[in-house]
Amino acid sequence: MRVGVFSAKRYDREHLARANAEAGSAHELVFLDARLTGETVALAAGFPAICVFVNDHLDAEVLGALAAGATRVVALRCAGFNNVDVAAARKLGLAVVRVPAYSPHAVAEHTLGLMLTLIRKLHRATSRVREGNFSLEGLLGFELHGRAVGVVGTGKIGETVLRVLSGFGARLLASDPTPNPACIALGASYVPLPELFSTADVITLHCPLTPATRHLVDAAALARMKPGAILVNTGRGALVDAVALIEALKTGRLGGLAIDVYEEEERLFFEDHSGDVLQDDVFARLLTFPNVVITGHQAFFTEEALGAICQTTIANLTAFESGQMIAGDARVA
Repeated sequence: MRVGVFSAKRYDREHLARANAEAGSAHELVFLDARLTGETVALAAGFPAICVFVNDHLDAEVLGALAAGATRVVALRCAGFNNVDVAAARKLGLAVVRVPAYSPHAVAEHTLGLMLTLIRKLHRATSRVREGNFSLEGLLGFELHGRAVGVVGTGKIGETVLRVLSGFGARLLASDPTPNPACIALGASYVPLPELFSTADVITLHCPLTPATRHLVDAAALARMKPGAILVNTGRGALVDAVALIEALKTGRLGGLAIDVYEEEERLFFEDHSGDVLQDDVFARLLTFPNVVITGHQAFFTEEALGAICQTTIANLTAFESGQMIAGDARVA
């Protein structure tokens, strides 16, 4: 098929082209720099398939334009699909496929990297040393060993995070509507979410974004947290109310924050804005706190994970073109 690939960075082009060649596929990949929005959807006209990423918009209006332009399948090169109006896609007869799993180790390892950076103040220490300041004042951290670490969402990524944390000797707490036997075997204790919030020294989020989990961490949740607790989010930006975070950081209720995702990230992440004036006042305020560490949605970004994402994306397109049933939950609609 002829495939219009939106939000295509250099690494997307290289890995998708490689996966297409290795699979022996004859898909014609047309790479487009633009994000898919109502303003750019005209670029998709005539493509039987389009391939999109996390910050592309596929609301009812965009999906309608795609269907009118002869698109039959939308391939997401990511696991989440909260940016797609799935009900509208069904009505329009559009297939939507995704990458339900790639490498849980990529996100889990980045999560631990953020966690350790924050609790051992590595970001501040590195900056000091570069300036010739070797003082240890203000750099006192704490050990994960023996600390209560709460993991919210214990799917493949949450399970992998717990597995790594078990090696540190942390006390493992978990919260999920469906307990994972593998996590219980690791020694994790499943507790109600309010208890996890009030008990854990470190809390890390790995649950999907749904109407029920949007702003799961809001002002009320932050008020329930153990004073000085550390919050890490490598899941979805909208799991956390960023405005509420600012007040919790100002008062010291929240001891530190490490995030790889942000609710309004689509206007910021994956692009170079180093020469621009930052327009997002909430994000700008978060950057002023010395106990905040932010990365730009790079937790997934490993050679292994990107390769797996592209291989699955090509396989999904091939399966759709051949009329094969797409296995498991790779099919969204």
